[in-house]
Parts: sequence; structure tokens; C-alpha cells
Amino acid sequence: MQHQHLLSLLGHGHHGRGFLLLAIALIAIEYGWHRLRGTDGYDLKESASSLLVAGGRIVTRGISGLVQAPVFLWAHDHRLFTIATGGAFAIGTLFLLSEFLYYWFHRASHMVRWMWASHCVHHSPTHLNLSAAYRLGWTDLISGNWLFFLPAVLLGFDPVVVLGMMGANLSYQFFLHTEAVRSLGPLEWILNTPAHHRVHHASNAQCLDKNFGGVLIIYDRMFGTFAKAPADEPLHYGLLSKEPSYNPITILFREWLDIARDILRARSPSAAWRAVSGRP
Repeated sequence: MQHQHLLSLLGHGHHGRGFLLLAIALIAIEYGWHRLRGTDGYDLKESASSLLVAGGRIVTRGISGLVQAPVFLWAHDHRLFTIATGGAFAIGTLFLLSEFLYYWFHRASHMVRWMWASHCVHHSPTHLNLSAAYRLGWTDLISGNWLFFLPAVLLGFDPVVVLGMMGANLSYQFFLHTEAVRSLGPLEWILNTPAHHRVHHASNAQCLDKNFGGVLIIYDRMFGTFAKAPADEPLHYGLLSKEPSYNPITILFREWLDIARDILRARSPSAAWRAVSGRP
């Protein structure tokens, strides 16, 4: 039964039908909001590309889940402790731990080119809107971002609960991909908000590699990666080193092909290693 629950979480994503219907409704409302204001918040071709990428991810997640589920079960079998998650203290501890692990996974995804090859798909839209939230790479299994969450299972938390917590994290982040919400007041000090996440997606020089939090922004404040939006310039989105594309295959695999090309051109093993492990 646990194996089936893991496959469901890993293979079919964390969003139920109700959440997807809500997401579609909010995307339509946000699009209408931009049209009424006359703002350039949507590129329909770009959103269509994101939809195609999201559709393919459903398939690739199912394949990845077949590999990941046995690894999570193995980690649970070799756990250090058995931590029951029935109480508020245990759930609160897991929440803070999962946010901590998410922060370091997300930061590593910007610092290690092998991981960036998957994550850069999410940063490729040139407009930040709710439809961009679903533009996610297909190669997470290869890039290894899921390995960052194994420590919680090895520590003793049930893998189903761990993945459920991460699913809640990702569901929350859907609402961050918008320009319609300006500020949440005092909550900006603790929570990751649309204002903070706009900075994370921006390609302005002072915004690069900032605001890696999931639900919380406290780890960015602790580890020196927090930034506010520049007051004297508008935010720009998209990848600095790549031209925008509407082709899903280009969006998904361009960085992997560039890595392969750099490895083939490398004149030493150390140069080949830098092509994989260096900063993007």
C-alpha cells in the first residue's frame, strides 16, 4: 500500500483534479485582469508551450516514479529513527526540515549546471504568470533533485508524509507566479510571496540567484540569498544566455545539449567535469 501511495505522489504529481480546475480558473482570471489593465502579462504562444511541457511532464513523472519509489522505500527501511507524524510538533518539525531541504535543493539547482539543465526550463518564460508555474523540466530523475529529500526519510519520517509535505510546498508556489499581487505586508518577512518570487525569476543583475525559499523566506534571510526588487528598474524575465523559444523540445533539452557539446570539446577530464558541475 505504501508503495502505491509513493507511486501516486511521485508519478502523478501532487495536484488533484480540483486543484487543476482551480488553477485553470485563476489563469483565466489573471489573463482577463491583464487584458483589462492593458498590461503585457501573457504571451499566448508562450503559455501554449508551457501547457505542452506540463502535459509531457505527467508522462515523465510516471516513469521517474518507478525508479524513485524503491529508493525512498529503501531509505525508510534504513532509517535512523521512527518518527510518528500524528502530532503538531512532529508535523511542524517536518515542515521546517522540508523547507530547509527545499531551500538547498533549489539553491543547488542554480549553482550546479547538471541540475540547472532541468531547472532552467522553469526560468525560461519571459512573462511571469500563473501558466508559467507549470513549465517544469522532464529530467528531474537524471538531474537528481529528488535525492535532496531523502535525508528526511533516513531520519525517520514516513516517505509518504515527506512527499505529501513537498507536494503542499509546490502547490503553495503555484500562487507565487503572478504580478497581480503586490505585497502581503508583514507576512513578507516570513513567507515566500509573489513579490519575493518575482525577484527570483527576474534576470536583472541584482536579482540573480536570490530568494530560493518554498513556503518560507526565512532561510534566504539566514543564508544571505534574500533580495528585494530593484526600486529603479523594471523586472525582466527569461534566461540571460538563451534566446526565448516556443519549441518545447528546445526549451526542455537545449541546456543538456550544450553540456554534451562542452564535454566533447573539453581538452581534459577536469574541463569536462567543470562543464557538468560548474556554475551555469
